[in-house]
Amino acid sequence: MALINYASREINSKIVYYGPGLGGKTTNIKFIYTKLNPAIKGKLISLATELDRTLFFDFLPVDIGTIRGFKTRFHLYTVPGQVFYNASRKLILKGVDGIVFVADSQIERFDDNIESLENLKDNLRSYNLSLKEIPLVFQYNKRDLPNITPVAELNKALNPLNIYPFFEAVATQGIGVFDTLKEVCKMVLKKLST
Repeated sequence: MALINYASREINSKIVYYGPGLGGKTTNIKFIYTKLNPAIKGKLISLATELDRTLFFDFLPVDIGTIRGFKTRFHLYTVPGQVFYNASRKLILKGVDGIVFVADSQIERFDDNIESLENLKDNLRSYNLSLKEIPLVFQYNKRDLPNITPVAELNKALNPLNIYPFFEAVATQGIGVFDTLKEVCKMVLKKLST
């Protein structure tokens, strides 16, 4: 849930990048970080585990505008992709305002995407939440690789009712990265303003 700081007139919102290990969550965050104006971003903080990374940084987009006179600051997090770090995944979801699910488009990672989405649902349930209550955007990453699952098939498995927006991406090249971020930010702002 967004935190409101009345003294600084800011609303702090948390967006979590979730998905299977090595699917592109970190690549998204790093690409966003490198392209943002230094005046509107905080430090990129990496909490490295033995086999994986969790990243965090925040930024204050000037062009997003205000909600009832409050600036909105977004805190972007990635979760460790490995199921071994589920306690960390769960903790990072606490207070989430929006989720980007980064799916790995490679055919051999199809089941990993489904497993990770089920893990997300389980972890949200531990906070008495469901995907229906939280802005969610799917990103089908690694679309430049030769051995990929068609978008229609990924969407059928992960977004079967087709109610969530989705974007094709090549995070290493920045393709679809900001489209995904803008959409989830827009959805979070819309929810906060209601």
